[in-house]
Amino acid sequence: MRLGRLINLIAEECRGNEPGKDMILQRMLEVLLIEALRSHGTTMDEDRAGLLHGMRDPALARVLAAMHADVRADWTVASLARIAGQSRSAFAARFGAVLSCGPIEYLARWRMALAKDALLRGAKTLDRIADDVGYESASAFSTAFRKRLGCPPGQFARINGSSDHA
Repeated sequence: MRLGRLINLIAEECRGNEPGKDMILQRMLEVLLIEALRSHGTTMDEDRAGLLHGMRDPALARVLAAMHADVRADWTVASLARIAGQSRSAFAARFGAVLSCGPIEYLARWRMALAKDALLRGAKTLDRIADDVGYESASAFSTAFRKRLGCPPGQFARINGSSDHA
């Protein structure tokens, strides 16, 4: 079973202390999530929207891979449409239909998910988190975070029990 092999690889990586351990673990956990989603819903209802459905569409899968690989990039609908090999309007319509949100909204949600994870881990400064997820400054990041989640990043970290690095 693929999930079992992945779990064993993750456990092995956790026991080790090789360079790049955190990066490898992050990617392995992403793969584990995708495999879990695959095994849970191997038959895809064409009317359902979501990430897994988007990954089954070759053009959207290329776009999602690009966004996930470089979350810091200054993505636009036009640049993402080029990756998909579609017109801007056709791409935006397809992305919205398949993922239930526009591409820039998806990117913003993904950035916030990564930021929340970093805040919960507590090992990075707010400046570093902002840079890692594609914001020009900690101030711009804090404003966007507060607008989306209803509280500033530091408060989110404190409420959710991470350390005070943020």
